Amino acid sequence: MNEPTDLPHRSVLQRYRTFIVGLVLVAVAVLVVVATSGNQPTDEGATSTVTRAPAQESNQTSPTEPASGQTSTFAPATTPATTEPDTGSEPTDPSEPSTTVTSGLRPSGVEADLEAVLDSLATGLDAEAINRLVQSGDLRVAWVLADLMRFIHPEQYGLSDAFTLLTGVELGSNPWKEATNKLIEWDTPAPPGFGEWKGQVYTLIDSRWTPFFADPDSLIDWRHVTWGGVFIDDRPISVADQPCPLGCIPALNDPPLEPASESDYYPDDAYVFAVTVNGEAVAFPKNMMEVHEMVNITIGGRRLGIPYCTLCGSAQAYFTDEIPESARALMAGAETFELRTSGLLSRSNKMMYEYHTFSMIDTFTGQAVSGPLRAAGVQLPQTTVLASRWGEWKAANPHSYIVVEDGGLGRIYPDDPLRGRDDDGPIFPTGDVDGRLPVQEKVLGVLWQDGSTSTAVAFPVAASHEILQGGGSVEYGGITVRRDGGGLRAWDPDGEEIPAHEAFWFAWSQFHPGTELWTPAGN
Repeated sequence: MNEPTDLPHRSVLQRYRTFIVGLVLVAVAVLVVVATSGNQPTDEGATSTVTRAPAQESNQTSPTEPASGQTSTFAPATTPATTEPDTGSEPTDPSEPSTTVTSGLRPSGVEADLEAVLDSLATGLDAEAINRLVQSGDLRVAWVLADLMRFIHPEQYGLSDAFTLLTGVELGSNPWKEATNKLIEWDTPAPPGFGEWKGQVYTLIDSRWTPFFADPDSLIDWRHVTWGGVFIDDRPISVADQPCPLGCIPALNDPPLEPASESDYYPDDAYVFAVTVNGEAVAFPKNMMEVHEMVNITIGGRRLGIPYCTLCGSAQAYFTDEIPESARALMAGAETFELRTSGLLSRSNKMMYEYHTFSMIDTFTGQAVSGPLRAAGVQLPQTTVLASRWGEWKAANPHSYIVVEDGGLGRIYPDDPLRGRDDDGPIFPTGDVDGRLPVQEKVLGVLWQDGSTSTAVAFPVAASHEILQGGGSVEYGGITVRRDGGGLRAWDPDGEEIPAHEAFWFAWSQFHPGTELWTPAGN
């Protein structure tokens, strides 16, 4: 584990130790609070309370109940004096905030109150500091309230009421998610010192995240970042076949493969994610990917990292064996990048990082956004990931391989590890969503680079299959979509394949705002 580094005013390590001591002192209060804190969403078994180390991998926990063994939270102090909510009315959803971004507070005053809140986390939230932030009327401090509601029950310390008083938004059954969505929709600026404050709060949970927050030139928008409820996967590569000791989503490295013709364990109607490189095709069972969310593997002589964001329905494949000269000296002799899951999310998209350099890499675009690889300008190239039913894929690609049944780890993978977790829509904040399609409609996302022009196009998956299976064609702006097995590929006018992958519409459209959209009517 990496030791935390000092940040301004006080070392993270000191705060972390104080935090742990505080948790012990308030153990009795914890039991009372936990009993009422089951309304927070979870990713991979994310808990609604702060805990240091889940006992097991937690991606099979219900999204509305705390994982077993997770029992700690902040202790209540005094409740701040806030306006009583109107309990007889429905939650309001104003299109504009009731307050505005103001200059009424000096930055030093805001930072002092942020510091006071941070210092009080172990012993009980500083209600007076919260009140001063709210009474400023400065909408920017609503981000502090929203972030606190991720870890503290919204009714503790009147956090939900304080948010309503400041913004005019009455929150419903999921205050933290609703508050964060509204602030993203408004594009609310962050208060002075917010990035540093958030880094110090989050490194109380896992000090190994410190390098992600330490880059002053990071491209990460920290307003959009939240905890996914699990911890970082930083297991040494030599023991990557062992479980995470502190509870992470474990990457699967170099799993054994078997020919499709010799494999009979996976149902024909179950989905796989398939990658083909230099004529070698490998299929990854969806249920296995829901457990690991990351595979590092060699296919067709090329090294790849394959992340799967279960929350945004997107599996992608990045070549990790192209290390630019600007980054080679940073790799401590490693010949390829190693991708892992950080445990953090950005607008409901998993945040992955590179293991050797602790650089954050945008999972959706492959761009290094913090750390040494950001400074080196690293951009990972992609190849297509095709989503298909296994029976259709192996019929069209009989030469394909598939990961062996136990993943080479001797484990049993359940048929449905997530147990319908996302059936009712995104469980984490996404912000405003492009209204041209339903939030979770699957699209084939294509980013076509034609000379100096880059064009993002989304093809609704169901409509594309319907037309292609009926003998029609799917074309847009020079891009042609064709079936391969039960999946889709994209091609340019010269017959060259364009890297593509499926994703939920909300995810594709938020990472490619203004994306063009193919529709059957305009085919």
